[in-house]
Amino acid sequence: MGVATMLAASATFAAGCGNDTTGGSGSGGSELLVGVDYPRSDTDFWNSYITYVPQFASELGIDLKTTNSQNDIANLISNTQTFMSQGVKGVVMAPQDTAAIAPTLAQLDDRKLPVVTIDTRPDTGNVFMVVRADNRAYGTKACQFLGTKLGGKGKVVMLQGGLDSINGRDRTEAFNECMQRDFPGITVFGEATDWKADVAASKLQTRFASDPDIKGIYMQSSFALAGTLQILKQRGLQVPPTDPTHVFVVSNDGIPEELKNIGEGLIDATVSQPADLYAKYGLEYVKAAIEGKTFQPGPTEHGSTIIQVRDGLLEDQLPAPLVTLDGAPIGGEPTTKFDDASLWGNNG
Repeated sequence: MGVATMLAASATFAAGCGNDTTGGSGSGGSELLVGVDYPRSDTDFWNSYITYVPQFASELGIDLKTTNSQNDIANLISNTQTFMSQGVKGVVMAPQDTAAIAPTLAQLDDRKLPVVTIDTRPDTGNVFMVVRADNRAYGTKACQFLGTKLGGKGKVVMLQGGLDSINGRDRTEAFNECMQRDFPGITVFGEATDWKADVAASKLQTRFASDPDIKGIYMQSSFALAGTLQILKQRGLQVPPTDPTHVFVVSNDGIPEELKNIGEGLIDATVSQPADLYAKYGLEYVKAAIEGKTFQPGPTEHGSTIIQVRDGLLEDQLPAPLVTLDGAPIGGEPTTKFDDASLWGNNG
């Protein structure tokens, strides 16, 4: 499943619920029968993705078999076995444990079944294409926003995702590196949460108890949104940015609730991770793989860039803007206003 030359990095694409269901015509013998595993359904972001997949599958003429691994690698491995027994021609998945999926990818490769991963990139093994945004840029954008708003001094909490995921590692490393380089006067408290809302809330509460002068929070995903807002409210810290006690909050996903919260002044920014485009291009690339198309690094017609991560592994890095209240530049970089119609979170 190595990826070699490009038909056209800009090939014209069109591109793609429930547990173990069938979309399209549902024909088991379909040349475009694709298995899509949803990684979880306990966040607004992933529920939005789940909604988009059948819409794009219908546009592409793809028949679907879907499962939900519920953030459990054992479930994902089992679901993949089910897909193979159902005769799928390709698989789209978003492994949350990016190391443990390697043997399953090797098995799919042996069977000449192309795999597209969305949102995450496997630590080892080859897939036809990785569809995600630049997760290091997520961490850097959050750092630049908080560092600028805090004037380069103070304390911030980073509610990390799972460090068994490349996403959690990328966001964490980039945030820390940016802070050390550009804002050395800021103290960062990294709190590992394993992408769990209750863990995030508990650790944030504990951190505030020991360091009540926290001035910034970076949530690596909107899973921590509700708990963070509740804690700030309890502590009387839901005040305007002009108030010296204001705690600046940056989230990561771009769900409708985050955009609404920015407009209401409850949080200050988010990075809009493209749930719609994950569904669209995940399905487009698996269809392209089934049809024998290939790609190479370079710009695409849909405003992204394909990069070569390592030998035989390409990644289409989709745009993910920093969203703010006023859309003003931060650290010399542009941001997008929270009510911009181009944001998927405003079009649900």
